Amino acid sequence: MDIYNKTKEFPKEEIYSLTSQIRRSSRSVCSNIGEGYQKRRYPAHFISKMSDSDMENSETQVWLDFSLACKYISQEEFINFNERSEEIGKLLNDMINKPEKYK
Repeated sequence: MDIYNKTKEFPKEEIYSLTSQIRRSSRSVCSNIGEGYQKRRYPAHFISKMSDSDMENSETQVWLDFSLACKYISQEEFINFNERSEEIGKLLNDMINKPEKYK
């Protein structure tokens, strides 16, 4: 939600490109976790969804890089978002590597 709210400040000409891309990828992190968690009794499905979520998290980091380079977010905001994204990546990797913990 923090990324979504921040993108409300992005230039209008970015609405169909950077803004929509970063919103989509950041939302997909959450939705894939939700989908996978509902099927956690099936380890292969759970791992697949967590992997998809990790991929979307990585994509969000790329869009954050672009947002910083375009000066749509400050260095402080970038660091905050990026640190949070890295923590999410660590949690997702734990879920991928130890799916039995999440049954």
